[in-house]
Amino acid sequence: MAKKLVGLICSPRKFGNSELFVKELYRQLAGDWELSLARLPELNIRPCKACYQCLAGTMRCPQDDDFNMVLEALAAADAYVVATPTYLLGPNASLKAFLDRGLAFYAQLERLWGTPAAGVAIAGIEGMEGYTKLGVESFIRLTFGDLRGSTVLYGALPGEIFLENGGRAAAAALAKALVEGREAMEASVPRCSLCGGDTFRFLGEGRLRCMLCSSAGHYEIAAGGLSFYPEQGEHPLFFSFQDAQRHAQWLRDMKEQFLRRRKELKRVTQDYLRTGTWLRS
Repeated sequence: MAKKLVGLICSPRKFGNSELFVKELYRQLAGDWELSLARLPELNIRPCKACYQCLAGTMRCPQDDDFNMVLEALAAADAYVVATPTYLLGPNASLKAFLDRGLAFYAQLERLWGTPAAGVAIAGIEGMEGYTKLGVESFIRLTFGDLRGSTVLYGALPGEIFLENGGRAAAAALAKALVEGREAMEASVPRCSLCGGDTFRFLGEGRLRCMLCSSAGHYEIAAGGLSFYPEQGEHPLFFSFQDAQRHAQWLRDMKEQFLRRRKELKRVTQDYLRTGTWLRS
């Protein structure tokens, strides 16, 4: 029986580099696979309404749109790939729109947990990817996937990533990582030892924060380069299955806390009721 690969395409451009990369990766997968594709920008993914209904009862988002269809595809997948172009130094908004509905992921935690996943960020100008790669990695981590690898490719024109920009080699490497594990990816840059992230914020006084898992720690610079020594915080989101379960319970507890304290909180919020004027169509 063929395994299921889901490709999330976050580009509105048909036959653009994001779509072509996912299809090339699929072609290079070892074994028997079938590919299903979802182009997020053309789907009806509405903004989160912050109703918290997905944390109780059936734990299903009540909005009648395409979100649950895509979530079910991810939950049923044997592996998935996320590909997005860079829009103004960040990933296409369709990726974040789907992720913002992420409290509904907890209903599928057992099915989503540990699914092999990989991602690619594509930018038209070298070095102008901004935080797109971090956005792709965050998406995979927060959908509870096993981040096997990610990469950045440069190409503005459809198919340009497969000319002289290493696109096919990158697809082969990520395909291998999906099947064989994260160690198949070359570790050539400093990474967070807790989550594998390679994007950091300098906090001063010799401290860094990993922008993928939010763990802080100290760093050292020696002849071999930068070394980061993270310290796991008190509220990890995805280091373990139990971490994810604890965070889901924290979210439910916060809802209960709101119900207990709503009169107290209302006194604070009502003070701002008539401040400012809303722009409306």
